[in-house]
Amino acid sequence: MSQDLLHTYRSSLRTKIFRKMAGAGLDSLLVTDLATIRWLTGFSGSNAKLLFAGGSTSVLFTDFRYQEQVRQETSGIATVILKDPLPVELASGLFRLGDRMALQADHITWHEKQQLSEKLGHLEFAPVSAFFDEFREIKDIEEFDRMRRAVALSETVLEEVIGMIGPNVTEIDIAAEITYRHRKLGAEKDSFDPIVAGGARGAMPHAKPTSVTFEPGTLIVIDMGCIVDGYASDQTRTVAFGKISDEQRNVYRIVQEAQRLGIEAARAGMAARDLDAEVRNFIAAAGYGEAFGHGLGHGVGVEVHEAPRVGTASTGILREGTLFTVEPGIYLPGRFGVRIEDMVALGPNGAEPLQRFTKDLIEL
Repeated sequence: MSQDLLHTYRSSLRTKIFRKMAGAGLDSLLVTDLATIRWLTGFSGSNAKLLFAGGSTSVLFTDFRYQEQVRQETSGIATVILKDPLPVELASGLFRLGDRMALQADHITWHEKQQLSEKLGHLEFAPVSAFFDEFREIKDIEEFDRMRRAVALSETVLEEVIGMIGPNVTEIDIAAEITYRHRKLGAEKDSFDPIVAGGARGAMPHAKPTSVTFEPGTLIVIDMGCIVDGYASDQTRTVAFGKISDEQRNVYRIVQEAQRLGIEAARAGMAARDLDAEVRNFIAAAGYGEAFGHGLGHGVGVEVHEAPRVGTASTGILREGTLFTVEPGIYLPGRFGVRIEDMVALGPNGAEPLQRFTKDLIEL
């Protein structure tokens, strides 16, 4: 996407945001969530606040360290390099804050709110949560392209590290190689700390890699992703090291079939919890209902976990243009675990996986 087109796209987003603010009776909105700020402006610095005010004005605040970076990464938005604390700047009278300012309740500390209150005591502060989710859920062509590139890069790394698994290799060895190779191939960073869990540790869905070596006859869960141009990837594969049991092979088959079902059943307009139920009921019918305890999936974008959520407690509808994971798993404590995960783009004809890496059992 050209800079001109990107500027137009972000400007249209801001128009929608001002419209939503007006409908909610908000005169101004202070964005403190760095992921949302990057999504809206392109700025990737670690210190930023974004103000919407006056019905049409948006201003990005950062500090001296980023004055060159913000110039390079943004266009079409006013920027202020802060010399005084933000509350002092906002109280200067330069900005039309109105009477009612919204704060991101899920992304602001009590201390920050108190500092704002001290300088802007005349304002009514209104907490908002998930204010941007409805906009961030729907991805444009450029966003899909960036995530496809992140997926392709991570799949290259996955293929390389699977070939490194052996009897004298540790979980930490593989996790470290994932991080190194992501960066080496051009990713900004991992989208989350890699999960590499062999044997009984695979029954912990978010196991941290340890110095444990891989034992023959075990399944190894590898969950990994990276950031490319500000957008994340997320994928999981489970591989076999040495000869595994018939039960392990059968559980793998059940998860593989459940994941296929989840992708094929996904349709725009269906309730997210209904998609979760399709897969959950299949696993339960196979006798492992209690062993699948987490949600079926989650959205991916500038953050690796964002809306929509696909689980038993989900209340939303899956909309065309959304991207989310389908990642069923079966976890048998003290024994082994299996998870298979793809990111899927939901279009008019169903869900298309972004990943191309095989889901047939790899036996090392």
